Amino acid sequence: MRAMIVAAGLGTRLRPFTNWYPKPALPVRGLPLIAYSLALLARDGVREVAINVHHLPEKLMAAAREHCPPGLALHFSLERELLDTGGGIRRMAAFLRESDPCLVIGGDMLFDVDLAGLAARHRARRSAATLLLLDDPRAAAFGSLGVDADGRVRRIAKRFDLGGEVGSGLYTWINVFSPRLFDSLPEREVFSHLDHWLAPELAAGADDIRAELVSRALCRWQPVGTPEEYLDANLDPRPIRGFDAAARARARGVRFEADLVVGAGARLAPGARLRRAVVWDAEQVPAECSGSDGVFAAGAFHACRAAHRDAPAVPPAEAGA
Repeated sequence: MRAMIVAAGLGTRLRPFTNWYPKPALPVRGLPLIAYSLALLARDGVREVAINVHHLPEKLMAAAREHCPPGLALHFSLERELLDTGGGIRRMAAFLRESDPCLVIGGDMLFDVDLAGLAARHRARRSAATLLLLDDPRAAAFGSLGVDADGRVRRIAKRFDLGGEVGSGLYTWINVFSPRLFDSLPEREVFSHLDHWLAPELAAGADDIRAELVSRALCRWQPVGTPEEYLDANLDPRPIRGFDAAARARARGVRFEADLVVGAGARLAPGARLRRAVVWDAEQVPAECSGSDGVFAAGAFHACRAAHRDAPAVPPAEAGA
């Protein structure tokens, strides 16, 4: 089975951290975010993965290569100009249609779900597309899709509605596609996969674009799109089945100290006071530095919670007790 990780965004909501790393390469509990997705794809039977890249592409490609599981082949699609989600998928359509089915997932989240089982159910239903939805109270904030009694997609957020909805859930950005779906790709370079590809197909009467709604007990889903979400992902030690991320991070020299994640080669001077914080690899935190709910990166402490972000990042020389 083949898969694609859609990873070419700019990550503007995660600045300043994405000034130094593309979002999928940001360290989460000592490993780049993309390492988690690659591990799960390999665990569930994927053997080739395409990743589209744009912002700081060399750093993302290096992170993917370093943390690629054995037996998983990587392919990269460099977007010199952003193609949006649908355009990025279109560029890799020839690669993806060789897999029946294939997986297409977002690159800015932590998740744990049975991808092999999802693909098997998709194949049994003979669907063209299966979009994974999560029964989650965060749906109002992140956007939901509505389905009818047969699981066919009827609504996309507030932008598209055919009526007949009987259920809905948070769109997780986990998708299973059959090869025939790519026959309907728009003849354009830049477009959204939901609004400009799937919605027109639904409006034209397609009845094989479906969604599967699962409970939070069956799917862990954690976005990593804002400073708050990034901090939460780092401070959440919940395991992912079949992937001992903590052991791999410790092997790199990462330390987990109470409510701190201290990157490989990083050092906190005696007297430094950090809590609920992340320290990136090789950072040197001075004794005068004090902070909570943030990240020490590029020589400064950056608060991640909204209540703390009114103040500018504090460089070491100005950090107060």
